[in-house]
Amino acid sequence: MEIIINFFKFLLHLDVYLNSVIQTFGNWTYLILFVIIFCETGLVFAPFLPGDSLLFAAGTFAGIGLLDVIWLFIIIFLAAILGDTVNYWIGHFFGEKILKRSKHRLIKKEHLEKTHQFFEKYGAKTIVIARFVPIVRTIAPFIAGVGRMTYFKFLFYNVIGGLLWVTIFVFGGYFFGNLPVIKKNFSLAIMAIILISILPGIIEYYRQRIKNNKEIKEEGK
Repeated sequence: MEIIINFFKFLLHLDVYLNSVIQTFGNWTYLILFVIIFCETGLVFAPFLPGDSLLFAAGTFAGIGLLDVIWLFIIIFLAAILGDTVNYWIGHFFGEKILKRSKHRLIKKEHLEKTHQFFEKYGAKTIVIARFVPIVRTIAPFIAGVGRMTYFKFLFYNVIGGLLWVTIFVFGGYFFGNLPVIKKNFSLAIMAIILISILPGIIEYYRQRIKNNKEIKEEGK
């Protein structure tokens, strides 16, 4: 049991142990990073895995030559795109069955139809923004699949969102992660990254809420 607990602690804080992983596994680190990012984006039950902070940390180590930044970018980008794609198809083929078998059956057929309509109307924005919001990043592709969002539309914005996400955090770490102020306050920097990741979702939520309130007031006139 203790081994399992320690293993999960290792996964949850891989960004902290990344230096040891690189020293121990060498080039196999790329595969480890691929698997972690693929699972974090591709498995709806794995939103607890590190995402933004891991990308930034990997970019930081690439900045001092321990990883090749181009290979790092390519491998993580592929993992992010493939993860979201698998998550979408899991939702597409199995999501409705999973939801129907849920204990409380809160989501009904009409809810799925509304989900489909929502993603068709706002899906592009949702898929891109979700990349920068922990947990939502993992759930959004699954819900897009459940709601039968048009796949090629999903794929296009999946690539755009993935490209922005990986570029910002990997190259952010590469160019800024080794600055003295960041190195001395790395934990605070990671916390700041997570906070910044959540901000787009919060802003969009309140923007949409204000818009809905205005529409309700206009309808009431």
